[in-house]
Amino acid sequence: MSFNDDARLDGSRVKRRGRGRTVGVAGGGIGIVGLIAVFLISQATGVNVSGLLGGGTGSGAAQPLDGGDLSSECTTGAQANESIDCRMVGAATSLNTYWGTEAPALGVTDYRTPDFFLFSGSTDTGCGGATSATGPFYCPPDEALFVDTDFFEQLRSQFGASGGPLAQMYVVGHEWGHHIQQLTGAFDRADRSDTGPGSDTIRLEVQADCYAGAWVGSASTIQDADGVTFLEPVTEQQVADALDAAAAVGDDRIQSASGGQVDPDTWTHGSAEQRQKWFETGRSQGATACDTFSVPTDRL
Repeated sequence: MSFNDDARLDGSRVKRRGRGRTVGVAGGGIGIVGLIAVFLISQATGVNVSGLLGGGTGSGAAQPLDGGDLSSECTTGAQANESIDCRMVGAATSLNTYWGTEAPALGVTDYRTPDFFLFSGSTDTGCGGATSATGPFYCPPDEALFVDTDFFEQLRSQFGASGGPLAQMYVVGHEWGHHIQQLTGAFDRADRSDTGPGSDTIRLEVQADCYAGAWVGSASTIQDADGVTFLEPVTEQQVADALDAAAAVGDDRIQSASGGQVDPDTWTHGSAEQRQKWFETGRSQGATACDTFSVPTDRL
């Protein structure tokens, strides 16, 4: 999926972050923030990262060593086509424009733009400490996306995905989908303690895939302030790349690739088939078709 060269991007949406100190909250342990992070911080990889949350200091807000935003280096679609960091800016600009108009249809009356941080190696967040091994994630207390772009190479080398620009932007769209769930209250309503078929954890994940698909379905119509569309029409090969990425991080694929037994009762993110199905549901029917919580388990 390519950007139109003349499209105007908002580089202030994405910032670089170094490792900072996390300010702990007295009296406490990681509490619900830590539980959310255990579930969410590994959403793209399916890896249990509870050991990364670190003692009782992960429940406070991070004091980041920010490297500034990308407003001076990522201003056009042409730059997004050449640079992966600028591609993240382009995705964020398009996604923010899309959800600014689409979120009210989901009952969101106070849409807020999430923060978006690019990091390398490790970073501290309101959900605790994370490393590149955790993959991209969304942290609810910070209302922020965190992405180490080295993960996109892992999609190819470790998870066997074909890769490509739309596959990378699918990942961002998925994380942005978790932000929409934060705003709709889906996180608060869901039982995040269960696993397996029909669990709320899987329903949250495939709903985020559906939201990513909904954005892709509309992406070539979303315009900047001058009326220039951000993205050119998506091709079937690009969609195939995105579907391949969705499948690569399915629980069954990850368990099989690790040499272990494929055990649906332990799933937290959904199978490859489920993730592809809901991405395509969003792409063809839009965000209002993404109510995964009303679907019977045998149709999930």
